[in-house]
Amino acid sequence: MQTLKYLTGYPSHLQARVRELIEQDRLGALLADKYAQPHAVRNDGQLYDYVQALKDRHLRKSVPLGKVLYDNRLQVVKHALGTHTAISRVHGDRLKASREIRIASVFRDAPAEFLKMIVVHELAHLKEAEHNKAFYQLCTHMEPDYHQLEFDLRLYLTQLEIGPR
Repeated sequence: MQTLKYLTGYPSHLQARVRELIEQDRLGALLADKYAQPHAVRNDGQLYDYVQALKDRHLRKSVPLGKVLYDNRLQVVKHALGTHTAISRVHGDRLKASREIRIASVFRDAPAEFLKMIVVHELAHLKEAEHNKAFYQLCTHMEPDYHQLEFDLRLYLTQLEIGPR
């Protein structure tokens, strides 16, 4: 029985169903049917505009973003699908803070819904640092299907890992 590392926190009956889909070679087709729409966000400039538009729509009063980019160094294996950082720099006698969001490069070719889910997750960290109830409420405010998309993203990452069969 193979370990489904992206689904370890989910109930055993869900993991069993996913294993069945993998054995029947249907997981990839199921995801392709459900998430057929690719996104057009191909470079860092487009990603910045995409993230900024979501931020302006849902988090107008939050801190401004200094940088948003795709990052080849983020390792999905270590569960880093995106990161958010606050960088403080000294400018004369003042301290200037800059916020960065980095999205794993794997999402450059992922379905549009998965990119939005990761961006929503990282934007929510601008208001809530921890993964607590308020954090997930903010995520579902920005994307009502957040939890389903998170689960399906885990299925997508599982399919990428096992590759075409």
